[in-house]
Amino acid sequence: MKRSILRIQTKERSDPVNYRTDLAMEAQAISGGSKQGIISETEISNGLKISRMHIISEEAAGRLGKPAGRYVTIEGLPETDNFREVRKEIEAISRELEQLLPKKGCILVIGIGNTEITPDALGPESAASVIATRHIGGELAKSAGLDKLRPVAVLSPGVLGQTGIEVGEIITSLAAKLRPAAVIAIDALASRSLSHLGRTIQLSDSGIAPGSGIGNHRLCLNERSLGIPVIGMGMPTVVDALTLAKDIAGTDELPFIGSRLIVTPKEIDILNRRASKLIGMAVNCALQKQYDFDELACLVA
Repeated sequence: MKRSILRIQTKERSDPVNYRTDLAMEAQAISGGSKQGIISETEISNGLKISRMHIISEEAAGRLGKPAGRYVTIEGLPETDNFREVRKEIEAISRELEQLLPKKGCILVIGIGNTEITPDALGPESAASVIATRHIGGELAKSAGLDKLRPVAVLSPGVLGQTGIEVGEIITSLAAKLRPAAVIAIDALASRSLSHLGRTIQLSDSGIAPGSGIGNHRLCLNERSLGIPVIGMGMPTVVDALTLAKDIAGTDELPFIGSRLIVTPKEIDILNRRASKLIGMAVNCALQKQYDFDELACLVA
């Protein structure tokens, strides 16, 4: 038995270690940090570190393992459950999101994930804070002073194991019926760095692949598959056990089973609650530009 275990461990060490990550900035660092085929810039705004990366070549996309497109990483999310206390931070995030969206037209917001599994619940919890407005119109909207609302549809479709239907199939059918100008797909991500769990948001116009964070790839949601822009938005909630071993013990040598583990913080429910309120409010601010922060906060509360 000992010989068998040793053979497995030796094989694991002989192969290149694959630190799974959904964050483009981490993928660049893992690939060696080359900037060839990449345009990038970084700034500090209202206490947030905002890194913008544009992958412009197929060679760079292959090197990073990420589709070509724009990626915005926002680090240093505030540790509070009250979104009214972080107005400047939310407005900074909403400005980045707004740059990726079409200026007019209905937006379909999708909360991807499983509410029964806490690390995977970020998408549905965030979607619950987004104001659905597509049904508000006519005299009702005018009498309530809401006639300037941009039409927004919101859905949390569950996962394949709950519905028997691929998320991509649901969204493809819905997009064909509603004909939105764009889709915002919110999902939990995987990170290479422990410091990014619950504290980092990534936005991307390259779309999203549900389940990719844990190696469970599904139908990709992007402009090619839907025919409209798809903005991926998410926060890391899990890391590989390999990442823990490397960061804490300084080794990537784990037993075969251990190397397959996915790890999440014990306070992930708190991190999700904080992030989902912040993400939901940032989406509202990006979409409903005719209303100020306080007016939108009243609609969400």
